[in-house]
Amino acid sequence: MAWFYLGLAAVFEIIFAVSMKQSNGFTRLWPTVLTIIGVIGGISLLTIALKTLPVSVGYPVWVGVGTVGTVLFGVIVLHEAMSLITAASIAAILLGVIGLKISSPNSDPPVADAAPITTADHPLSSD
Repeated sequence: MAWFYLGLAAVFEIIFAVSMKQSNGFTRLWPTVLTIIGVIGGISLLTIALKTLPVSVGYPVWVGVGTVGTVLFGVIVLHEAMSLITAASIAAILLGVIGLKISSPNSDPPVADAAPITTADHPLSSD
């Protein structure tokens, strides 16, 4: 389920990046609202995914998929230019994301909640 949340988080990351551009410096209302939704959705879903995925895998995959998706959206929808170097860079990012996914365990056990530290437990406590 963590990979599903991570994939959905990447979609929100793409929404965030594209709508931020369309907001024209936060001067257009609806693209600005969409930017805020993208940020909140992306970070929230990433946080849920990282409850079981290692951060060394989850975060780079989120960034990589978001980057590739944003570039492809720009090229396909906004008709931005794509050079051979851009295409090769996308391929390199995708290979890195695939490598991280293949090399990672399916998920780690959830991180246990730590007990709160009281003043009596603190090494500098005067008690």
